[in-house]
Amino acid sequence: MRYKLISAEEAASFISNGDLVGFSGFTPAGAPKVVPGAIAAKAREEHANGREFKIGVVTGASTGDSLDGELARANAVLFRTPYQSNGDLRASLNRGDAKYFDMHLSQLPQELRYGFLGKVKIAVIEAADVTDNGEILLTSGVGIAPTIANLADKIIIELNSRHPKSLLGLHDIYEPLDPPYRREIPVFTVKDRAGSPYVKVDPNKIVGIVETNAPDQVGGFAPVDPTTAKIGENVAEFLASQIKNGTIPREFLPIQSGVGNIANAVLASLGANPDIPPFTMYTEVIQDAVIGLMKEGNVTFASGCSLTVTTEVLDDIYNNMEFFKDKLVLRPQEISNNPEVARRLGLITINTALEADIFGNINSTHVLGSKMMNGIGGSGDFTRNAFFSIYTCPSVAKGGKISTIVPLVSHHDHSEHSVKVLITEQGVADLRGKSPCERAQAIIENCVHPEYKQLLWDYIKKGGAAHTPHSLASAFNMHVEFANTGDMRNTKW
Repeated sequence: MRYKLISAEEAASFISNGDLVGFSGFTPAGAPKVVPGAIAAKAREEHANGREFKIGVVTGASTGDSLDGELARANAVLFRTPYQSNGDLRASLNRGDAKYFDMHLSQLPQELRYGFLGKVKIAVIEAADVTDNGEILLTSGVGIAPTIANLADKIIIELNSRHPKSLLGLHDIYEPLDPPYRREIPVFTVKDRAGSPYVKVDPNKIVGIVETNAPDQVGGFAPVDPTTAKIGENVAEFLASQIKNGTIPREFLPIQSGVGNIANAVLASLGANPDIPPFTMYTEVIQDAVIGLMKEGNVTFASGCSLTVTTEVLDDIYNNMEFFKDKLVLRPQEISNNPEVARRLGLITINTALEADIFGNINSTHVLGSKMMNGIGGSGDFTRNAFFSIYTCPSVAKGGKISTIVPLVSHHDHSEHSVKVLITEQGVADLRGKSPCERAQAIIENCVHPEYKQLLWDYIKKGGAAHTPHSLASAFNMHVEFANTGDMRNTKW
């Protein structure tokens, strides 16, 4: 090997206060495991000596605790983008200790190339292998690795022996040209490949290799409960009905699914429904449920940006690469989440709402409109460009004290113009071709919990005769009531 082996601490010495540092990975999959901790230790030492030390942090999406958690606890984050899900980082962002700006995941790589976010000084990339001529074989996630590797002045490789070199061929690394030279992305089916199995860089930029052997920090999901199971059943039955009436082609269309407990329940229900044919997926996160459906023959191919699976499932994939290699491909998020490709393929998109309103607007990100939860992630990339978009959520939270469906969302991520279907455990509201008043009627009748139906019917009456019957004086009364008494059911109009 032509590259110098260095410690994590030596790697951290390349990074200075104020640097913009790019990290590989997408979720904990493919994220660096040890260098971020060394950067955090350096930050603590600098702070103890009265010196400032914070860095700009750009990643593919959320990462593991060894990256976001370590840096947040060391108060080493100047700003962070895009999506995140770590509790310590979330607290830091909401306190204002670190700046955070939320972005559509597909847009981040090009905005880095355009120079909108500043100069990437260092790229820290996890790899399964790297050749002497600068070909980097990524691990279980791609994210923005190709972009930051090309833009950075220096590259630090975490060579993680936990991931085998037999991964070669799993990745399809393609970056579009920038305007005015951009052409169509040559992905016309879910299985198409447009690029290279490697990230290719100038080998002279690789300043050191840090050897590791560490698993991805992917946690398991809660088991399916009656609420999530019913949401999943409602989604599957709705899609089956669309096949029967001819809205969806009989051979079906590719599925994009978000990540989490509801997404797992939805995928399980799709696999169990006899009226849903075997299908493909064009998504960002490939999780445990997808691999299970693949082994059962329900999913025939999955294109994603990461294998965000538990250790046991990842071991199963690695031990059976001959079975999986022609059924999986991992792409950069600029391609996995690309609006052009999403619209061309005709994706059926299924994502989770934090909050919805009676007119079909969606809040994916903010609790009571002000506290950041995780971020918009890729939901916006897919929603507006879908064949049709579905949002799911339980009808209530906090034991019924919160209605997830309110008169007006407290933060606006996806507008009524992009949201086609809303599904809770109560039922399905098909919003296509409906006026705002018709949308409200469909959502209240079919999706709202019985304890909140009359409250929301009464709100509609307050709006009077209007295209969108809102009461500006009362639109956030349910949120205010929860803030004051802890129970939206106490709301008075």
